[in-house]
Amino acid sequence: MNILISNDDGIQAAGVRCLATTLAQVGGHRITVVCPDRERSATGHALTLHKPLRADPVLEGFPPEVRAWACSGTPSDCVKLGLDGLLDQPPDWVISGINHGSNLGTDVLYSGTVSAAMEGLLEGIPSLAVSLASFTHQDFQPAAQVVLTLLEKLSLKPLSEPMLLNVNVPAVPASEIRGMVLAPLGWRKYTDIYEKRVDPRGKTYYWLAGEVVEEGVDPRSDVQAVQERYVSITPLQPDLTARAAFDSLQQWGLSSFGT
Repeated sequence: MNILISNDDGIQAAGVRCLATTLAQVGGHRITVVCPDRERSATGHALTLHKPLRADPVLEGFPPEVRAWACSGTPSDCVKLGLDGLLDQPPDWVISGINHGSNLGTDVLYSGTVSAAMEGLLEGIPSLAVSLASFTHQDFQPAAQVVLTLLEKLSLKPLSEPMLLNVNVPAVPASEIRGMVLAPLGWRKYTDIYEKRVDPRGKTYYWLAGEVVEEGVDPRSDVQAVQERYVSITPLQPDLTARAAFDSLQQWGLSSFGT
């Protein structure tokens, strides 16, 4: 299987190195890694348009059979460059991660991890966005094993069409994971606070702070599933059209185009 791996935590991140190494150890996979040369979290689907991209081979930190590149751009840049400039043939899968921290609910709108995977889907390639639901937990191996399990399932029963699966793995030992479930995106709320600070030269700047609000979580959502130690799997699509709203908007005298 030909696999392109990217992330938003950067080429030095432990999660992507664990994933690439685990896949390489299994054998039978051709692994290419193209990641930002530094952390580019919460960049969404940003692309670099006004300056050139640079990609340098990375010769340390990965198994010798893995081709790895550090790219100066965003996560989406990395996947686009990998697909159109670095790989000699399209991959069977694009995998983004393993991210350090969850990408649950409305987080996916900001996530560089999810956007990198979405870039693969936009090119017609099935994709996984994989996140470990902790910023402090350092054991990525259970999440890597989840990826292996999913790839095995998907090879035995392929998807009917390309799609993006957003996968969040609870930060617990593998023995404590209760299974995998399908779950819709929840509503992720934060107590956003912009802290006002003054730099050494006396100029004011602002730093985004705040914490996630845990109350009022939809009991059927991906957020709740991970809290209950399940691996949540959410299929995502690039079409953001709120089709259910068409009927209510027709009261303005609008008709649906093409009907």
